[in-house]
Amino acid sequence: MKKTKQLLAMLLLSASSLALAGCLKNQPESTLIDETVAAESLADSVYINGAVYTVNAAQPSAQAIAVQGNKIVFVGTTEHVNQYIGKNTQVVDLQGRTLMPGFHDVHIHPLESASASTQFTLDEQQSDPEYFIADIANASANFANTPWLIGYGHTINTILNTTRSPLDILDEAESNRPVIIMEQTSHSMWVNSKALQLAQLNDDSADPIGGVLGRDQLGHLNGILYDNAGNLVMQQALAALGNSAQNEYLGLVEYTLPEFAKYGITSISDARSYWQRDQQKVWLRAEQEHKLTVRANLGLWAYPELSDEKQLKQLAALYQNDPTKLVKINQIKLYSDGILTNTTAAMHEPYQIDLLGLYGNKGLNYFSQERIAKYIKALEPIGFDFHMHGIGDRAISEALNAVEMASKGLARHRITHVEVVDPEDYKRFLTLNVTADAQVAGEFTNPEHWSENSELIGDERSDHLVPIKSLSDAGARLTLSSDWSVSHFNPFLGLHNALNRAPEAITLDQAIRAYTINGAYTMRQEQLVGSIEVGKLADFVVLDRDIRTTPISQIKKTKIDITVFDGEVIYQR
Repeated sequence: MKKTKQLLAMLLLSASSLALAGCLKNQPESTLIDETVAAESLADSVYINGAVYTVNAAQPSAQAIAVQGNKIVFVGTTEHVNQYIGKNTQVVDLQGRTLMPGFHDVHIHPLESASASTQFTLDEQQSDPEYFIADIANASANFANTPWLIGYGHTINTILNTTRSPLDILDEAESNRPVIIMEQTSHSMWVNSKALQLAQLNDDSADPIGGVLGRDQLGHLNGILYDNAGNLVMQQALAALGNSAQNEYLGLVEYTLPEFAKYGITSISDARSYWQRDQQKVWLRAEQEHKLTVRANLGLWAYPELSDEKQLKQLAALYQNDPTKLVKINQIKLYSDGILTNTTAAMHEPYQIDLLGLYGNKGLNYFSQERIAKYIKALEPIGFDFHMHGIGDRAISEALNAVEMASKGLARHRITHVEVVDPEDYKRFLTLNVTADAQVAGEFTNPEHWSENSELIGDERSDHLVPIKSLSDAGARLTLSSDWSVSHFNPFLGLHNALNRAPEAITLDQAIRAYTINGAYTMRQEQLVGSIEVGKLADFVVLDRDIRTTPISQIKKTKIDITVFDGEVIYQR
């Protein structure tokens, strides 16, 4: 990944865009360091006249920084940075723009979201699935030689609201070849009869752990596979393609990493690394071939259907935490529950409608409280941190209970999504040192959409969905992330919504910390990155404005002008 200093010079000196016009200039001789000073004290690059947002309480703001190699060697005033400037130092005049730490996205799906294994995408705005028939038939013709046809993009409500069986619709589009289409949240799959046949699923099949086989009123399979039932069939489909690893690699290096750089993302946590498909090897290959432009922690997927004895042994053997590497395999990703719209999110009280006929109508568990505790007890001593999906109030309570039961206080566990949280649990995040990881970039999490869940869980439980202010007020450590491809990874969308979702809005400082130093903490790298401090690695971004003086209604319009990763310019607008 290391680029030469010539690349740095080329990028900086070729800045001709309006955003960077006039930013690069040679300093007068009077400002250059005395030639008797050792050359090793000079900086490779210096950024001056800026609004440096340090995320460092001891020095909240500055005007300038100096970078030597891959480290920050100075943070302070433009006047005092001159001692680091030599005749070969590249000087960037920020002209009042913000320089801040690179963004962390600690819940994202980079390999799945950009893989060419997904052959077509349906329009999520389409409300009548009958119109999908032509699109699916056209995709089938375009990918005539693949053993499975794999799609993405519809919403579950569209499929549920059809007057005809979803299975019949999909069979009309393609009946000779298995078809599987992932719903937009990934928590259900739409399949045809051929796919059910190959998966050996029929009307007499039992629901798998953490999943539900969708049925009509007569008990016949209807082509919808909820949660882990769909995951199991998708695994079969991808295995049949035989090239999913190459597709994931190409998607990562050709699309995803350049896009991350464009949006200032320099650290990520892969929120579901399927080790049975060797996805960790895709990341390791990218690092070995020097393609990575992010620091990445992988969350190994805990398969609900595997035996604990086998799985715990496999997970332990995959642990890697070399501090000199960009890729670390040091997190476990597991689901406590499903999602609200499927009525699979685990709730303390029953749903107001019975969609799936689950016992008690309170959602489902991928992993029970006791099983989560078992995994924490076995894997925390090795060094694993747990990244636990929890959407319903019962799932969140159970995840917190599991940490309380099994953790020795050595880990940095977090619960992600935190959509419906029992107020009694707010303070437990602080007490148990569990991070609350929230996604608010999607418009569906904004207050104007809260009432859309009322028919499922009532007005009271729908109110204060994703309660980031309440959690922060209770002392919880908060991180903000995207869950891409559910929401776009543009951090300014997340920042904008976090500041504009009263009564659950937070401040700019809280939101920036959630995207930087708090994310660094969950990745165990807060001593290296996440703030602008002397001695830390040079992962930072330059914005097109001073974000502190930008009206909060305009935050989402912010752009990245420059992204620096490990001391190297990897993006310039």
